[in-house]
Amino acid sequence: MKISYLYLLAFLIILNGCVTTGKSPSKEVAVKHTGSGTLVIKQIGFSQESNVREAVRNECNLDGKLAGFIEKNAATQYSQILTKANSTTPGSQVLTIEIEQVQGGAGGAWSGGKMVLINGKLTQNGKELGNFKGKRFSGGGVFAGYKGTCSILGRCVKTLGKDVAQWLAQPTPNARLGDL
Repeated sequence: MKISYLYLLAFLIILNGCVTTGKSPSKEVAVKHTGSGTLVIKQIGFSQESNVREAVRNECNLDGKLAGFIEKNAATQYSQILTKANSTTPGSQVLTIEIEQVQGGAGGAWSGGKMVLINGKLTQNGKELGNFKGKRFSGGGVFAGYKGTCSILGRCVKTLGKDVAQWLAQPTPNARLGDL
């Protein structure tokens, strides 16, 4: 019995989307709705120690996407969310995030899984309310073979945006988010 290469390729693509990190899925935490206060998301940057490919830095817009996903997912928790703001008003919470590491070789799903590692802290009036490290992996999901590196890394930061928004509801020191 001959198995067509097309069927084998389709099977491998679907299998790639089903790969897991071996950890059980994180429990969904209800995001606390306060609807008051201001969150300032400082300009997200890459840490000086990060060894991120120049093409990923320039083409994937991971910093902008991450800020946008945090803003979208935390919208009900604050009356106002400011991104890339240089100044803050007294009483606002300030979120500072660095992208520590990105694993994302060229070639989309064909070059292996992708990963983004971030660290951040939340302060208010100069006092630290909590800090975290977050990591997310992705193989690209279904039809990963048709996705590029930036698209797959975008999946990572989209999920990290949800993770950070959930953490913002109850910030704690030394929190581990996502796949950590």
